Amino acid sequence: MTERKTPPRTFLQSLEAMADQAPETGFSLHDILDRLEERAFGAMLFILALPCAIPFLYGVPQVVSLPMMALTLQMLAGREEPWLPEKFGKRMINKAGLTRTSRFGRKWFGWLEVISHPRLTFLTGKTMERVVALFLTAFCASILVPLPLTNSTPAIAVAIVSFGLMARDGILVLLGIILGSVWIGILLTGSTWIISALKDMILG
Repeated sequence: MTERKTPPRTFLQSLEAMADQAPETGFSLHDILDRLEERAFGAMLFILALPCAIPFLYGVPQVVSLPMMALTLQMLAGREEPWLPEKFGKRMINKAGLTRTSRFGRKWFGWLEVISHPRLTFLTGKTMERVVALFLTAFCASILVPLPLTNSTPAIAVAIVSFGLMARDGILVLLGIILGSVWIGILLTGSTWIISALKDMILG
C-alpha cells in the first residue's frame, strides 16, 4: 500500500502553527524568523508587514517597522541573505499579537496563496531586486509616520510585494508597488496641503 504524502505546509499555515505553539510571552523577532522554513527576504518582510497592516494594533508596528527597513536596505545594498541586528532581533511579539497577526493574514491575504504563480519572473530576480527594494524602503519609511491609520496601506503594499517575491509572481510585485506608490503620493499631497494651510493660518 502506497503511503500518502502529506503536502508541505503553505507559508500562512506555518505562521498559524507558530502562533498556536507560542508561549504567552510570544517570540522574539529572531525566534520568529528562525522558525520560518523560507529564509528569503520576501518571507521575512511578509511576516513583519502583517502586524503593521492591522488597524489599531498599537505598539506592534513600531516594534517591527524599523527591522523591516533594515531588511529592505540590505536588499538595496545587494546582500544575498537577510540578517537582523541583535537590537532589532530581541524585540518581542506576544502570543496575542501573533495570533491576531496569523488570523489577519489568513483572512486578508489567503487569496495570495490561491492566485499566485510564477509570471513576469524577471521582476523577482536579482537584477530587479534593488529597484523593488527602493520602493519597499519608501513604503517602510511611510509606516513610521506618526499619524493614525497611516501604517495599514503601506504595510499591505509591502506584504503583497513580498509575497510576490516568494512566489516569483511579478504581477503581485507590480500590484503592491502601485498600491504603495499611490499611498505615498496621497501622503505627500496631504502633507503639502496641511503645511500650506498652517502657513496661511500663522502668517495670515
